[in-house]
Amino acid sequence: MNIKRIGVITSGGDCGGLNAVIKGVARMAMAIGAEAVVIPNGYAGLYNLVDMDSLVLLDRVRTDRIHGNVAGSEAGHSRVKVKKIKNDQKYERIKEGLAKHRIDALVISGGDDTGSVIVDLVAQGIPCVHAPKTMDLDLQTYSVGGDSAINRITQFVSDLKTTALSHNRIMILEVFGRYAGHTAFRGGVAAEADCILIPEIDVNFDIVYDHVKRIYCSRVEQSDVRAGTYFIVASEGLKSSQGEHITDDSAGTDAFGHKKLAGSGKYVRGELEKRMNKDPEMKEFMKRIGSFVPGVYELPEIREVVPGHLVRSGLTSALDANFGKEAGAAAVKLLASGISGVTIVNVDGAGNIRYIPTAAAIKQRHVELGLVALYENLGICFGRAPGNYAPTFEEERRKISRPL
Repeated sequence: MNIKRIGVITSGGDCGGLNAVIKGVARMAMAIGAEAVVIPNGYAGLYNLVDMDSLVLLDRVRTDRIHGNVAGSEAGHSRVKVKKIKNDQKYERIKEGLAKHRIDALVISGGDDTGSVIVDLVAQGIPCVHAPKTMDLDLQTYSVGGDSAINRITQFVSDLKTTALSHNRIMILEVFGRYAGHTAFRGGVAAEADCILIPEIDVNFDIVYDHVKRIYCSRVEQSDVRAGTYFIVASEGLKSSQGEHITDDSAGTDAFGHKKLAGSGKYVRGELEKRMNKDPEMKEFMKRIGSFVPGVYELPEIREVVPGHLVRSGLTSALDANFGKEAGAAAVKLLASGISGVTIVNVDGAGNIRYIPTAAAIKQRHVELGLVALYENLGICFGRAPGNYAPTFEEERRKISRPL
């Protein structure tokens, strides 16, 4: 395919790695003698392209001003589902905008919702390649943003342990992830959280409370200064005891019709407080450690913290900066070879670009419970009776590739 100009779109939520994708696209476009331009503000910008007088050209000078190791996106974002636009001529309008700015193909970085629009656009004859992006890590491929978010969560847990230890508090960190618990799981494991609660497991709060009580009380009592804490990482997509995803009804829905999730940390705190308030042994514990004050300080404090968009912000991890540049560059090479409607999987050292159809890539992937059982054996509570980690053993005979 004769590609002379490529449009770059970032869509959905922002995260680490997106600026690296943009730089990868821009520099590979220059390398093959093509141009790359920014289509601003996601699919909203794509829809309104026909009304724009000009676009930012990602030449060498402008590309140098983009910092690939910083989170967020120079191209901007929006949550727009093209199919839902109330205009019967929307696809013709998009094509007219692309023609006006002489754009031959698109590189689009986003998650499952973004990918569903890519499938739609390709069906309308618009060449697109998907550079996978979601901090939720719920695509079939690795996605930029995942490792950066996990590192942020790990840092938040480590930081909060200092204030929690000062007050002997039980702490809950509520993190993004929607209906998959990858970021809570990996971030919680890395930060040595005591308990990790994810949507893939129906939480038994009696089990959680028993674990909290046993670990927390023993830590405080075994400390020479009677100081201890207990840390829970809870994914936003947790289910209530009625089997429904926990959320604040006032949060509403997004442009793709998804219910906005919020309140899992508060819900977990409430479940633990109900059990603690009914447990006479906890007041006896407070008396043993010399902290009990009648009517004032009778039980340990439980606090939840919601970092929200801080998880998306800050610096991009080295892994995401690398993969982002590789995915952006690979997307350009695929388009130049006439390949469209696919999602980048990996770029390996043997010169191979691996990809799969975008329709397959956006099928939701969940945390594998067999791996959860391993960490249960290492002492982490996941809100259920610990599973038995009984692996099979297999020698790896294939060429070992990078873990992307």
